[in-house]
Amino acid sequence: MTDDLLLHADEDVLWQGSPRLSAAIGAVLGGLVLVSGGVAGVVFLPPEASLFARALVALLIPVGLAVPAYRVVELRRTRFAVSDAAVYARSGVLSREVRRVGLERVQNSAYTQSITGSLFGYGTVTFESAGGPSATFFRIETPREVRSLVDRRAERARDPVPGTIEQWTEVLAEVRELRAAVERRGGGQE
Repeated sequence: MTDDLLLHADEDVLWQGSPRLSAAIGAVLGGLVLVSGGVAGVVFLPPEASLFARALVALLIPVGLAVPAYRVVELRRTRFAVSDAAVYARSGVLSREVRRVGLERVQNSAYTQSITGSLFGYGTVTFESAGGPSATFFRIETPREVRSLVDRRAERARDPVPGTIEQWTEVLAEVRELRAAVERRGGGQE
């Protein structure tokens, strides 16, 4: 699944997902309306209607079938991933767009859940970057956890100092001991 995201060879995938198919409900309903209109038009069009009018009304049927089919294919080809270096959003049916935002550039994140999203456990997470592209993971499972994962990783990636506070406190204590030892030997006087 991550092969088409163009991850760098040294990256490890921490999370991956795709939007829920329920995102196609609007397209399915719209397609149903178009098909119903096309069928009703063909059946109830008066016999004296022109061939052009009949063809135009009949065209609603394949268009009504194509709209939800395209949406489902679009959703199935949309992929999201979080690696140890970046967040990725891939989309496109006939062409491919892969958006990469390095974790060190993620400046802000937000997640939203609709009422149904809260009930069924899905939502949208947006990652904004400083001076670059943003990435949106829409209709994904556990959006809060994904946001938290990226926020933790982004903070680590932006932190220029390696190690923990405890490790640096130990280093400071060692340096103070060395300084005290040098001063006791008289090396600190000039």
